[in-house]
Amino acid sequence: MSDETEIPSVTRVAGSGVPIRGNDIDTDQIIPARFLKVITFDGLGEFAFFDQRFDDEDNPKDHPFNEERFQDANVLVVNANFGCGSSREHAPQALKRWGIDAIVGESFAEIFAGNCLALGIPTVTADTEAIETLQDWIDENPGSEIGIDVAAETVVYDDETIDAEVDEAQRKALVDGIWDTTALMKSNATAIEATAESLPYIDDPSLRAGEADD
Repeated sequence: MSDETEIPSVTRVAGSGVPIRGNDIDTDQIIPARFLKVITFDGLGEFAFFDQRFDDEDNPKDHPFNEERFQDANVLVVNANFGCGSSREHAPQALKRWGIDAIVGESFAEIFAGNCLALGIPTVTADTEAIETLQDWIDENPGSEIGIDVAAETVVYDDETIDAEVDEAQRKALVDGIWDTTALMKSNATAIEATAESLPYIDDPSLRAGEADD
């Protein structure tokens, strides 16, 4: 197994936006519990906000994720306490597979933000007025570009610049390219195995990093 695993830094995200309005949108709304039985996360994007997007007979309802004008969007703009409720990692996985690369909002549930970080998705916060103004602008200008500078903590659109905030630990992890902890472990597999071999209480070779991955 190669020790070279490159983790891309996430300093900036650019693209068009999709607004999802409402406070306290929980992870069960983002991805209903019945879709958690999947073996892998592949294809989970089609079920994002499923119960908000479709009725009991699978007829589409009025929802931004169903609108043609937002189908290429990759910046989600939300309100307060987004991602609250269950800690299920399927929620950001579904959003990522729908096409979301960054989320801008008033506030986020802590575990949800952490699960987003594990996927390299910045969760950027700004005040209520700034977020609502941005959501209105997206509605009026679908497909127009939004630029998120993670390092500088700004969100730029049209001629406006929002002074945003990114949690300092998250910002450092994204900018320095150390957000993918699984990749970090794989890239240090040789060092991990060497440490394991030096520990007197690890006698089973199968517990050593390199062989455990096999």
